[in-house]
Amino acid sequence: MSGNLAGIFAAAFLAAAAHAQAPEYIGSAGCKACHEEVFARWSKTRMANVVRDPRQHPDAIIPDFDKPDPLLTFKKDDIAFVYGSKWKQRYFKKVGDDYFPLPAQWDVTHKIWRAYFVRDGTDWWVPHYPADNMQRPTGPLCDGCHSVNYNVQTKAVAEWNVGCEKCHGPGSAHGAKPSRANIVNPARLDSFGANDACIQCHSQGRPLKNPIEGRYYDWPVGFEMGKDLKDYWQLEDHKLGETTFTHFADGTAHKNRMQGNDFVQSAMYTHGVKCFSCHDVHGTANNADLRMPANVMCLQCHAAGSANGPRAATLEAHTHHKSGSSGNECVACHMPAIEQTIADINVRAHTFRFITPAEGERLKIPSGCQGCHADKGAAWATEQLRGWKTVSPWRVE
Repeated sequence: MSGNLAGIFAAAFLAAAAHAQAPEYIGSAGCKACHEEVFARWSKTRMANVVRDPRQHPDAIIPDFDKPDPLLTFKKDDIAFVYGSKWKQRYFKKVGDDYFPLPAQWDVTHKIWRAYFVRDGTDWWVPHYPADNMQRPTGPLCDGCHSVNYNVQTKAVAEWNVGCEKCHGPGSAHGAKPSRANIVNPARLDSFGANDACIQCHSQGRPLKNPIEGRYYDWPVGFEMGKDLKDYWQLEDHKLGETTFTHFADGTAHKNRMQGNDFVQSAMYTHGVKCFSCHDVHGTANNADLRMPANVMCLQCHAAGSANGPRAATLEAHTHHKSGSSGNECVACHMPAIEQTIADINVRAHTFRFITPAEGERLKIPSGCQGCHADKGAAWATEQLRGWKTVSPWRVE
């Protein structure tokens, strides 16, 4: 056998061996036997229940379909999947091997129907799809983040919802012979790799290579934990001073699902804080699956007088608000709810920057002060800050 031919056979053998040994996706149920307590908590989270089939879960549909509404032009029988339950609920119809968004969504807070159609001048992908919901499949635009291992060729998933392997990678080898060496644990990754577990879906961006097999994807195709997200995904660009669909003028996110875009700008990210330093996606009794209530969480590192700040004797001296009041909550100023998810319902910013009232007025960004004192105006709030001896006068404006 010639050397060249032997080399070809050897390469083919090694490729086949590598393929045979590559771990496969087994689904979250395969993790339950060894991780029963964690599985039980996770199974109750929104991560585990963002996508639901109403035929299997009749209680998944929140609104009353028997009550007529001009926006409600479809029936329950049209719904193959329900998406969401906290702020809004959307509905998807199956046609062939794709799913498509139906034209109305339920506003959970206000308990009303709202039209659902992504308009021109909003998401980057809009020009690449016709102005028709039935020609905008959820596979390339949604499903990669709401499932585990969406296959762009077959349009099949290993599992719907954000299952264990979304953050830990394929688990067949680990299931067969549990070892730290054959599963990804984000807790043992560096801060950048660990945060990629969340940023892969909680960010606005686009794949480095698009289109992919003729379709434009709005999620990082090909990425799985253990790989480097930057090789698959670029965060949405922003030019300081411009307000866009995705960003306020200072670079803070303008809309939901951009916690990652915010976080990578923060001092927290720079200093190695991880998303799961604050959140436990396996489930907790706290809002947003926080590991503990918000102020308790923040004060673990930012107790009054600590090296990390604030530079005040007490929390009340720092916030200038009474204990127990909403203004005494760290998140009120450092994580204002200014990023739109539906109508006037917003989620919290994750830059941890304090947006002063003057800056907010100048750049047209809602500030934390105006979140509670909307009737007072920016000038009033700025005057209040000038009287706070614990705040640098150079940072008030």
